Amino acid sequence: MPIDAARIPAGKRLYAVGDIHGRIDLLTEIEQMIAADATTAADAELTVVYLGDYVDRGSNSFAVVDRLVHAPLPGFTAVHLRGNHEEMMHSFLDGEPEPLWLMNGGIATLESYGVAFDWGDLDRPMLQSLQQRLNAAMPDSHRQFLDRLELTFSCGDYAFVHAGVRPGLPLDMQLPRDLLWIRAPFLRSEEDFGKRVVHGHTIVRRPEVKANRIGIDTGAFHSGHLTCLVLEAETIRFLRT
Repeated sequence: MPIDAARIPAGKRLYAVGDIHGRIDLLTEIEQMIAADATTAADAELTVVYLGDYVDRGSNSFAVVDRLVHAPLPGFTAVHLRGNHEEMMHSFLDGEPEPLWLMNGGIATLESYGVAFDWGDLDRPMLQSLQQRLNAAMPDSHRQFLDRLELTFSCGDYAFVHAGVRPGLPLDMQLPRDLLWIRAPFLRSEEDFGKRVVHGHTIVRRPEVKANRIGIDTGAFHSGHLTCLVLEAETIRFLRT
């Protein structure tokens, strides 16, 4: 699809927010920027799409999830996508607990929920204890939020996913693992995916705008820059903390 051809339907303005990773301060700031920006939208229908990875790495995953659950932006339709970090957290809560999540920023999330973590042997009893304590500490509303996260969202000529898509497969045949985890095959592809794909997951210094995709994970948890893509008709622009 030519870079200037993708558009969303008339009468809509859409905001897409990149990976937050426990930075409640940046989420608060970007939502204030979105709300201020939306005052120029006249009677447009407003949608905000969060691209996943709300938890881990940053220090306040609990507050991020709590804000998304209990303090949605007024006047907006909110779409919450699942990221690979929510997938790991969900698996830790529900399945046989493995250290993968803990080694990928999950310790910060445990601590934000008041679950103390003491470095030692990550043996099965310890992992099961952490699982039990996290399940006990998690509010029902947070658990329901994790359970209901979506994998994809589409609007006009745009598709929104966490990580990307597998080249060569139609959008409606993509596998969850690719939508949550893919990197190189997607990032290197110049294929027309049928829609321009908006994604996070892979950190870039500044938003990466290609004919077939737009990447907006600017590494907020360490850079301090949380990026929001703004789409209206055929125009694109960015807000950034």
